[in-house]
Amino acid sequence: MTAGGAASGPPAVLAVDCRCTLGEGLLWWADRESLIWTDIHGARLWRHSVASAETRSWALPGRLGSMAICTSGALLLAMAKGLCFADLDAATGEEIQPVPIIPLELELDTTRVNDGRTDRAGNFVFGTMNEDPGEAAIGSFYQYSTSAGLRRLDLGGVHIPNSICFSLDGRTMYFCDSNQRRIMQCDYDAAAASVANVRAFAALGPGSSTPDGSVIDADGRLWNAEWGAARICRYDERGQVERSIRVPAKNPTCPAFGGPSLDDLYVTSAREQMTPEELAGVPDAGSVYRARSVGVRGVPDALFKDH
Repeated sequence: MTAGGAASGPPAVLAVDCRCTLGEGLLWWADRESLIWTDIHGARLWRHSVASAETRSWALPGRLGSMAICTSGALLLAMAKGLCFADLDAATGEEIQPVPIIPLELELDTTRVNDGRTDRAGNFVFGTMNEDPGEAAIGSFYQYSTSAGLRRLDLGGVHIPNSICFSLDGRTMYFCDSNQRRIMQCDYDAAAASVANVRAFAALGPGSSTPDGSVIDADGRLWNAEWGAARICRYDERGQVERSIRVPAKNPTCPAFGGPSLDDLYVTSAREQMTPEELAGVPDAGSVYRARSVGVRGVPDALFKDH
């Protein structure tokens, strides 16, 4: 048992040795039986086929914060300062040249896109973070769709947006400002891009860890990658930790359910904010880890409606 009486499952183990500086944005691409993710600071897009065990990566012209798989089979890429489309099947060589869609916050020099995920209706919801050392909460949360364009969600300013995910019925949005060390929730209307009744969902316990990416399972429970704590936590409907899975790397970043039955739990991780001694102890930090057959199934992310 873990602190507080929460159950502890088998630890995650190395699945893909990629050693990203800041691995993030992990998604399961069911049609291709593959995982895709980004190394934000490495400006690379990664793909790993679970069936063939083949891993590839492509250089990008800038940093990629998060992404969505589209109904057409293309990818919606949330680059640092704009949304783009990319077609991996059309990529030649080791580079991708995304097609720009819309610029973002060009008037703000220190912000970039961070976490993002499609809502249950197929719109892309994402947040921008402030990289200035002053840590002012000048980032925002947005919804983007091909039909309505870019709409700002009325959630106030944010420093480091993370944990974006949606309840099974799509009517509740979860999110956080990582430095606040708590996960929030609100009522969410996808059609109107409106939010209401913002309230706390879960507060992290003692320590210096912070919430990073989150995902919802088939039981409607939230799994969060806890940066700095080397674990993924499953929260019950009251926002209490009911289970945790250890991760070899200190800084797990984004969980995703994958595999043919969606019952393997994968997580990206980061090498940044680790000391030389910590990196020597876990040389594969920054890689993708997997906990097999965790006892619950995931829910596929909705595809982004690009046509």
